[in-house]
Amino acid sequence: MKKIASTGLMLGAFIFGMASCSQEQGAVEEAQEVNEQQAEGTAMEDQMTNLSDFMTKAASSNMLEIQAGQLAQQKGQMQEVKDYGQMMVTDHQKASDKMMQLAQQKNVVLPDSMSQAHMDKMQELRDKTGRDFDQAYMDLMVSSHEETISLFEDASNNLEDAEVKSFASSTLPTLRQHLDRAKQIQTNVNNNR
Repeated sequence: MKKIASTGLMLGAFIFGMASCSQEQGAVEEAQEVNEQQAEGTAMEDQMTNLSDFMTKAASSNMLEIQAGQLAQQKGQMQEVKDYGQMMVTDHQKASDKMMQLAQQKNVVLPDSMSQAHMDKMQELRDKTGRDFDQAYMDLMVSSHEETISLFEDASNNLEDAEVKSFASSTLPTLRQHLDRAKQIQTNVNNNR
């Protein structure tokens, strides 16, 4: 019962914090701020800050991959771009679901939308059509997966929390496969221009 009450208080504080934050601050930063306030002054403050930093950024990355994948299925010209988009939706939704479970266990608030930088990338992608879309989508998938792999490598090497560290380590092989496939399709898209 105590855990339910503290979770309710945490969610209330999060919602209040979200309403009072300026529009310039993104959802990822807002979630990190709530997590930091929650851990402030505790023995776990540094560990919680690192956990929050990883999990909020990873959540934003998953949202980008899922939404961009959905867009690729609609707007992609080449079949392998559409198929890659489907794979992104499926695989990143699974990762997102696992992370949500972990976040609940660890009392980490995740953002309800992606970072401003990720939103900007999505907007650029929405503005593309035809072969330009395929090119922009595959370029984004290569750069996004390179960033995400770096984030997950850092977490798997440096996080203190064993369960989240294990999640990061076990997700890396799939992310690396995604990057390798994205590079192959990127080459095919470039060759078909």
